[in-house]
Amino acid sequence: MASTSTPLTLPVLPLDDEVVLPGMVVPLDLSDTDVRAAVEAAQAAARTGPSKPRVLLVPRVDGTYANTGVLGTVEQVGRLADGDPGALIRGVGRVRIGAGTTGPGAALWVEGLTVEEEVPEPLPGAVTELVKEYKALATNWLKKRGAWQVVDRVQAIDDVSALADNSGYSPFLTTAQKVELLEAADPVERLKLATQHLRDHLAEQDVAESIAKDVQEGVDKQQREFLLRRQLDAVRKELRELNGDAKDAAEESDDYRVRVEAADLPETVREAALKEVEKLERASDQSPEGSWIRTWLDTVLELPWNERTEDSYDIQGARAVLDAEHAGLDDVKERITEYLAVRKRRADRGLGVVGGRRGGAVLALVGPPGVGKTSLGESVAHSMGRKFVRVALGGVRDEAEIRGHRRTYVGALPGRIVRAIKEAGSMNPVVLLDEVDKVGSDFRGDPAAALLEVLDPAQNHTFRDHYLEVELDLSDVVFLATANVLEAIPEALLDRMELVRLDGYTEDEKVVIARDHLVPRQLDRAGLAADEVTIGDDALRKLAGEYTREAGVRNLERSVTRVLRKVAAQHELGERELPFTVGERDLRALIGRPHHVPESAQDPAERRTSVPGVATGLAVTGAGGDVLYVEASLADPETGAAGLTLTGQLGDVMKESAQIALSFLRSHGAELELPVADLKERGAHIHFPAGAVPKDGPSAGVTMTAALASLLSGRLVRTDVAMTGEVSLTGRVLPIGGVKQKLLAAHRAGITTVIIPKRNEADLDDVPAEVLEKLEVHPVNDVRQVLELALAPADVAVPVAA
Repeated sequence: MASTSTPLTLPVLPLDDEVVLPGMVVPLDLSDTDVRAAVEAAQAAARTGPSKPRVLLVPRVDGTYANTGVLGTVEQVGRLADGDPGALIRGVGRVRIGAGTTGPGAALWVEGLTVEEEVPEPLPGAVTELVKEYKALATNWLKKRGAWQVVDRVQAIDDVSALADNSGYSPFLTTAQKVELLEAADPVERLKLATQHLRDHLAEQDVAESIAKDVQEGVDKQQREFLLRRQLDAVRKELRELNGDAKDAAEESDDYRVRVEAADLPETVREAALKEVEKLERASDQSPEGSWIRTWLDTVLELPWNERTEDSYDIQGARAVLDAEHAGLDDVKERITEYLAVRKRRADRGLGVVGGRRGGAVLALVGPPGVGKTSLGESVAHSMGRKFVRVALGGVRDEAEIRGHRRTYVGALPGRIVRAIKEAGSMNPVVLLDEVDKVGSDFRGDPAAALLEVLDPAQNHTFRDHYLEVELDLSDVVFLATANVLEAIPEALLDRMELVRLDGYTEDEKVVIARDHLVPRQLDRAGLAADEVTIGDDALRKLAGEYTREAGVRNLERSVTRVLRKVAAQHELGERELPFTVGERDLRALIGRPHHVPESAQDPAERRTSVPGVATGLAVTGAGGDVLYVEASLADPETGAAGLTLTGQLGDVMKESAQIALSFLRSHGAELELPVADLKERGAHIHFPAGAVPKDGPSAGVTMTAALASLLSGRLVRTDVAMTGEVSLTGRVLPIGGVKQKLLAAHRAGITTVIIPKRNEADLDDVPAEVLEKLEVHPVNDVRQVLELALAPADVAVPVAA
């Protein structure tokens, strides 16, 4: 407790954010103006007395003086360890600060009262235990710091006040805590405060050591790798500097935050990218997540979020481009012209974006191989002034190929749609989805189902790729999906696309395509000039009609290539002079005999329909329309069992059509004046040649009926007649599909008369006029009409039926 107080008048030595407690000896720098003024004033006052110069050490926190200071004696004035002038001052006792006064020198003088402290003797038991606890805690802390020489000095202190003030040397105490110790007048309370501060610090230190130990254990395994990587980075940096490659721009490019903030991104994409940048900044250099985030950010920054090409609204010019690059295909050209016209009107009226959606298009180009579906996509982009990119879907079985992989997988990539947009460099390209009917499905998912959102104009403005996980607007993209077989496209996917059929070229169109496109291209590839070799229209027509028989022009181009190669080789061998014009008569000598001679051009005795029981039908395959022959025969009643035998790798529907044809003839044979008894006693056999090719569908019903009727009546089926249609048990001829393709096939095969169902008469509008002019088309309702048109008169002499 406090006993007596002595009044003092002392110069003030302010301590900024520092506290000196009694018993402490501290060096002070005399270069500080306030310190030097106080020491000089104390020295001037001490010259009149025998005592040492005395100053009042007062803490000054944020410009405010404490209420209690420490009486300090100037023990020595000299030079500090760094050579600056300094003074060594010892704290003696606490002083209560009073009013200010005057004194010698430039220092601030104040009046104060010393605080004399007394502790009862002997010490109470509680105080003794407190002293022991403080010494134990101080000894523990000093040993951890390695200050063994100080331990004995602390253990030798028995005075409670001196022991409490000794904590002023503790570096972990804050200025506020030291001021609190300074202003505590009761030494026991002061020792309690010092003990509590020391206890709290040791607890924090124990936690820090525990954390450090855990961290160290985790880091030890990676320490060697970390050091080696640092060394590798340093070596690379030195090599770059040595080669002059170290540039500030390269370093700036690695700053993803700067790149994201500078990029022209939609707001939602920018927010997502900045979140990933924050994750990247928190991730360690060794974390694999860092490389994943960098790859994702690179992909997002490379996408053309706000890049769009301006559409060419020269409608006539666009149509001229399409006509110049492709002959025929009027349906597609008209659809693209309509699309551009509507886009132009929408742009003129400020309707570029309606309901968040732009005016894209989704077209399905379905047709046989070689008709120009793929090359048409590039022409569409050219005519519209847009970028073009092709996405091959043939054989794709993984759904992630379309929608992208989840970022959790190693080597994850965005889907093909996002990569196509990135490759195009604009948000409104023409994207050709090639061979969409060849997409498969297995345990990895159904890619065709993943295309449902991509090709839906009502949904694709918010398309989400699994890798990006941000919305991508595909509503301004023109999607062109190509396919050979319409039935192979899932119904839900087909419903989202506008169907445009490309049913093949007429012979006249093939001649124009070959003359204007194929021959010039192949002349260039063969190293020939246009004035050196010329292929006449008659030769091109023969190549298209007899050397190739296809819906497209691929084989025609190969035949043109063969002709030009042969001419080039003969010229190099000295066997032919240039320039040379290839005529129809030169083809056989150059590339051999024709492979497809029309049935009408063959000798009557060699034609397939030269015997009863053979009829000519029309079919549609993946390669376009084709001519299909049906052969029928009756078994010997003594050796063959009654019934129906079918061969030619037929599907269930076609087998049922054969049963229907046979049942119709059995029930209406008398009416048709046919010997139906033969059908009951003798087995019938129907065969479709090209047995290795699978065949199915109902459209061969009338053909099989005509073949069986020809066989029973002994009347030939006319050579120039081909037919198609489904037959019912009552003899009705029902409608079928693919009329245009079938009529084009009949035209290519030299057929002049075609029988079709009456209800398919409207489909004739799609057939080119030049083909209809050369065909005599008979729409019929009943099988009886088919037999009247197809069977030759009974008085015509025929060979004996098989």
